Amino acid sequence: MIRFLLDGAVIEVEDPDPSGTVLDYLRYTLRRTGTKEGCAEGDCGACTLLLGELDGDSVRWRAVNACILFLPMLDGKALRTVESLGGTHPVQRELVERHGSQCGFCTPGFVMSLYGRSIGAAGTEGVPVGDVIAGNLCRCTGYGPILAAGEAVPVEVEKDEALVEALRALRPAYGHPATADDLADILLAQPETRIIAGATDVGLWVTKQHRDLGPTVFIGDVADLKRIEEGPDSLTLGAAVRYSDAREALARLHPDLGELVRRIGGVQVRNAGTIGGNIANGSPIGDMPPALIALGAELTLRRGTERRTIALEDFFLGYGRQDLASGEFVESVRIPRPSPDMLVRIWKLSKRFDSDISSVCGAFALRIEDGLVMEARVAFGGMAGIPARAPGCEAALTGQVWNEGNVEAAARALATDYEPLDDLRGSAGYRRKVAANLLRRLWAEQSEPVSVLDG
Repeated sequence: MIRFLLDGAVIEVEDPDPSGTVLDYLRYTLRRTGTKEGCAEGDCGACTLLLGELDGDSVRWRAVNACILFLPMLDGKALRTVESLGGTHPVQRELVERHGSQCGFCTPGFVMSLYGRSIGAAGTEGVPVGDVIAGNLCRCTGYGPILAAGEAVPVEVEKDEALVEALRALRPAYGHPATADDLADILLAQPETRIIAGATDVGLWVTKQHRDLGPTVFIGDVADLKRIEEGPDSLTLGAAVRYSDAREALARLHPDLGELVRRIGGVQVRNAGTIGGNIANGSPIGDMPPALIALGAELTLRRGTERRTIALEDFFLGYGRQDLASGEFVESVRIPRPSPDMLVRIWKLSKRFDSDISSVCGAFALRIEDGLVMEARVAFGGMAGIPARAPGCEAALTGQVWNEGNVEAAARALATDYEPLDDLRGSAGYRRKVAANLLRRLWAEQSEPVSVLDG
């Protein structure tokens, strides 16, 4: 059984399908058809709703995609759909008055994203309206009025003491693990259990591939996997930390990390997707692993009471294969804080700026002393079956003078480091060329500008 609050009323669902989506439940059981299915993969935002959970003495709301949110993930939380607003909310009035709805199909999703911004929901604090709705697509291209409507509604953080008390009184019923110890016990007893954190990728296995997930365990409520620890030398993130919650800490580690997170999906995806899930899934085009590899990140892996620490770059063994023993799971990732003399740059290339998957993601961490490259860590995603370092490129830089000629030699070496694939996001030739150009860009940004009068 699961229990959740919908507009303040307790909803109980007996024996929920672990891979049944919230979207289907809303539309076909509760007949809340304002929530639309546009893509069934978390891209278009037509199914956006707000999910609330206790955060001390308040409720923390976050916009998420219902199409890839599994029903058990509602347990113990509060839910609001477009019907919850009653048609009179200022966001709705502004959209009507400014003609922000054309065909209208996408409009409920925009309403919920903008409504989330109006109450200070996760991932919207101090964020421009354009970024808030980056995970919502309008095929009628009516973004101007939508942006204007969002900007016209002031932000006022909601305080609802009655809802806080109702959530405190609502006892979760599904049996999610509460601690990492609980999770470790579950995986020891049943190592084939599928771990689900944000479901931003696993959700597509169900909606697009119609896969049977087998036994599952949901870790979104495991408190000690959601810890964020900032120290003078490093940042440690629990495996269940969501991108929206990690962004500020990552940005303090280095601004390029914060900008990279900004371009991972839309707000809805960042409000669900986790750092650990992105790593454990092992995607060759995951955005965060190349950056973390370049910075020398380490993973803590756990099996039962035993833990081991490995370099993140050693975790990825081959396409779809990671260094995980039976019953073992990613517990945390530790990212060293770059020293002030470290040159760090991270770039993502994709067909769209917002809410798109990388064609190539390149990360560079160089220590240059007196014009010599003393240390070089270069990593790319999208260039091979796994995110990986570029040993030839690194060797061509290390110990060499930091100049254009040696950068060119290192750029040529990249051709021997990777054998990229041809796919819809880019040909192998394109990927080789842009990877080399990113290194050239690094040199161009750091070299002294030359006046045309000097030639």
